[in-house]
Amino acid sequence: MTRLLLGLLALTAIATLVGVVVLWPDGERPTTPYSADGVTYPDGEVLRVGEACPVVTQDSTDFPEICDDVDVRLDDAGTVDGVRVRPGVVDVLQVGDRVTLVAVPQQGADEPSYGWVGVDRKPPLGWLALVFLLVVAVIARVRGLLAILGLGFAGTVIGWFMLPALLAGSSGLAVALVGSTAIMFVVLYLAHGPSVRTSTALAGTLIGLAITAGVGLVAIHTARLSGLGDESSLLLRNQADQLDFRGLLTCAVIVAGLGVLNDVTITQSSSVWELRQAAPHLSRRAIFTSGMRIGRDHIASTIYTIVFAYAGTAVATMLLISLYDRPLIDVLSDEAIAEEVARTLASAIGLVLAVPVTTAIAAATVAPAVRPDGSLSDERAGSV
Repeated sequence: MTRLLLGLLALTAIATLVGVVVLWPDGERPTTPYSADGVTYPDGEVLRVGEACPVVTQDSTDFPEICDDVDVRLDDAGTVDGVRVRPGVVDVLQVGDRVTLVAVPQQGADEPSYGWVGVDRKPPLGWLALVFLLVVAVIARVRGLLAILGLGFAGTVIGWFMLPALLAGSSGLAVALVGSTAIMFVVLYLAHGPSVRTSTALAGTLIGLAITAGVGLVAIHTARLSGLGDESSLLLRNQADQLDFRGLLTCAVIVAGLGVLNDVTITQSSSVWELRQAAPHLSRRAIFTSGMRIGRDHIASTIYTIVFAYAGTAVATMLLISLYDRPLIDVLSDEAIAEEVARTLASAIGLVLAVPVTTAIAAATVAPAVRPDGSLSDERAGSV
C-alpha cells in the first residue's frame, strides 16, 4: 500500500509540473496603468486634523462648509491645507501620522491638485509581522520557520503563476488545481518532513481538493452564479474582459479551502501514527475507528472555524441585513451572499470527506499490529 501511495503521488507530481508548463502564461503579463501620466503619490505628515462632518439626514440644516479635512506637510516640498478625506477618517487620525496623497497636475497651473489616498500603515503592519515571526520561532522553532518558508512559496506560486495565468485567460479550475497541488507538495514536505505520514496527509489533501472542486462546480452552475457578486469583480470585468469569472469563482472556492484542509489531513495522519505507537497491538480496523473518533471532534471544531471566519469578515454585511429586516431566505438569493455560502459549503464538504479518506489511507499504510509474542500480524495493508 505504501509503494502504491508513493507511486501515485509521484505521478501526481509529474502531472503537476506538466500542468505548470502548459498553463504558464506566455508573453508579457496583462497590465492596466494605475494612474495617468504625471500623477505622483507624495508622502507627508499630518499637521492638523479637522472636525468630522455630521451625518446627513433629511432634517439636516446646519452643515459646516469645511469638515473631514487635514493639513499635511509633504516630505519633498511645502504644506497642503484642507485635504478632504473620506468620512470616518478624521476619527482615527492623529497629528504626526504618516499619510500618502495623490498629486494630479493641473493644466495652466504651477501647483498640482492634491487628493487623499490613505494612511501609511507599513510600519505598524511590519512590526506586527515581526512579532508573528518571533512568536512562531520561539514556540514552533524550526518547524514553524519552515512553515513560514512554505507560506512564502505559496505566495510566490499565487503571485507568479496563478494570477498571471488567470489574467491570460486560462481555465480557473485548471489553474487552481495545478497551483494548489504544487503548493501542497512543497508546504507539507517542507513543514513536516518527507515521510509516509506526510505523504498520507498529502494524498488526503489532494483528494479533498478534488472533492471541493467538484462540489464547487456543481454549486456554481446550479445556483447560476456569475462570479460578479462584488465590486472588485465588476471593476475587474471592465479592466480585463478576457477573464472567465465563473472560473475565477471556482478557483476561489478551491484556494479558500487549502489551509483548513491541510490542517485536518495532517492532524488525522499524525493521529493514526500516534495511535499505532501508543497501541502497537491494535488492528488496522481498530486504528481507523479510533482515528475517526478524533476526526469527528476535529470536524466539529473546524466547521465553526470556517463559518466564524466568514462571519468575522462580513460583520458590516450582516448588520445591513439586520437593519433592513429582510427574510433570511431572500438574503441568500443575493449573489454576493450566495457566492460566500457556496464557497463555504463546498470547502466544508471537501473538508469533511477528506477526514475518513485520510484516516483510511493512514490506517492502511501504518505499521502492522504486533502480536503479544512480539511478532507482526499478517493483516494486509488496506484492510480497514
